[in-house]
Amino acid sequence: MDAYERLARCTGFDWDEGNVLKNWVKHRVTAAECEQIFFNCPLVVTEDVGHSQAEGRMYALGQTDGGELLLVVFTFRRNLIRVISARGMSKKERKEYEVS
Repeated sequence: MDAYERLARCTGFDWDEGNVLKNWVKHRVTAAECEQIFFNCPLVVTEDVGHSQAEGRMYALGQTDGGELLLVVFTFRRNLIRVISARGMSKKERKEYEVS
């Protein structure tokens, strides 16, 4: 099953309060903004091979309802999306996103 099929089966989000705070303090990204990208198109999802030792991590490039372009690193916990980190896209990531 690919990442998009797994996302389609998800029923919500699993939040760690430490990650919510870290994303806000370091990058000014809210939990709500992280969630929004999974419901807006386009959404580009790829396996994060370099950081997937303990658990399979993914990264998503997407857009908030307000038009902010974000990179969100996440994993699946049962049928939930667990956001690990989030930040604005880099110039390289924006180019990748715009071609999709």
